[in-house]
Amino acid sequence: MRVACSSASSSSSCSVARRTLDAAAWIAPGAMLALIPKCPACVAAYVLLWTGVGISMSAAGVIRTALLVLCVAALAYLAARYAWKFLHRPEVRP
Repeated sequence: MRVACSSASSSSSCSVARRTLDAAAWIAPGAMLALIPKCPACVAAYVLLWTGVGISMSAAGVIRTALLVLCVAALAYLAARYAWKFLHRPEVRP
């Protein structure tokens, strides 16, 4: 983010870049969590389709579980970071 928000760039473009990256950070794991196939056979079929490599059903189950854990962990991290920033924001006095 430091590259996009250097001192030479305007503060409005920095703000837009920051908000876009923050939104993408929430959208990516959420969308992946919604699109993960429910059965290991579908995971094996997608791996075969995308890479041309066949995997076993047990390996597909492990990959599916790992993707679920990764997505939930990413969303939990983002929620904790957001809560931390919200709870520790500076007080605004009138």
